[in-house]
Amino acid sequence: MGRYVVQRLGQMVPVVIGTTFLIYALVWALPGDPFAGKCGDRPCPENYVQRMTAAYNLDDPLPVQYVKYMGSLLTGDFGQTFTGASVADELLSRYPTTLKLTLLAIAVEVVVGIAAGVLAGIRRGGFLDNLVLVSTLVLVSVPVFVTGLLAQATFGVRLGWFPVTFDGTFFSLVLPAVVLGSLSLAFVARLTRANLVENLRADYVRTAIAKGLPRQRVVGVHTLRNSLIPVVTFVGADLGGLLGGAVVVEGIFNIPGVGDMIFRGINAHEGGTVTAAVTVLVLVFLIVNLLVDLLYAVLDPRIRHA
Repeated sequence: MGRYVVQRLGQMVPVVIGTTFLIYALVWALPGDPFAGKCGDRPCPENYVQRMTAAYNLDDPLPVQYVKYMGSLLTGDFGQTFTGASVADELLSRYPTTLKLTLLAIAVEVVVGIAAGVLAGIRRGGFLDNLVLVSTLVLVSVPVFVTGLLAQATFGVRLGWFPVTFDGTFFSLVLPAVVLGSLSLAFVARLTRANLVENLRADYVRTAIAKGLPRQRVVGVHTLRNSLIPVVTFVGADLGGLLGGAVVVEGIFNIPGVGDMIFRGINAHEGGTVTAAVTVLVLVFLIVNLLVDLLYAVLDPRIRHA
């Protein structure tokens, strides 16, 4: 197990380097002057441009810029924004909000998705099965930003059940989390249903029922456990999608999270700010996927990590 973990940690290094370099290159390759509008309506003074160019190594070739930036990043220096604010302080203030939003979205996705998939799977061909299939198809077909705007207008403005925008409370994250996890919820429900239906036809299920085991135990302990392995894989990989989708959801509900920070950094051509935020998100994504791989052995004892 320890050797496997070390190998996976070693595999993370090229992934982090490749991802961060791609993001860094794309942000600095955006057309336009990165210092445009930083000094109001008039052009920035020459000394300001020279100082900022030297601070961000903009006179160096792009690979050299990236190496210098990552060298600073490895020492804990995340740099500063063009306004002089510390990127590390910005991340520390924004990341807890995005983390709460993402974890709440995953909870909605897992709890509601698996419950709907189980109900549809054990009642295949019935009303609940058709209801789950149709409703999840609708969620898959509608873009997240449309779902967010409709949910905001319906449950926030018209019915008044939830705050329209983020007000700093945990309750104001519930509706954005449901919107963020709605697409993944649909996939989890369908994936759970499909695997459960397949496992219910397996020989070991028929044998267990023939031996007199209650159907609830057969489904809840044996069949569902085997059916959750593909679901766990999807949820682990979906973390990156949720973090990316947070950019849109945070914009709709005015949530000051990492997604909002990335969006503002791209608009301001702040390659260092965007790269630092993405680096943290990539590391979280890779660690979660490592934990998912280790969880396989818990769900299925036949799986061993050599």
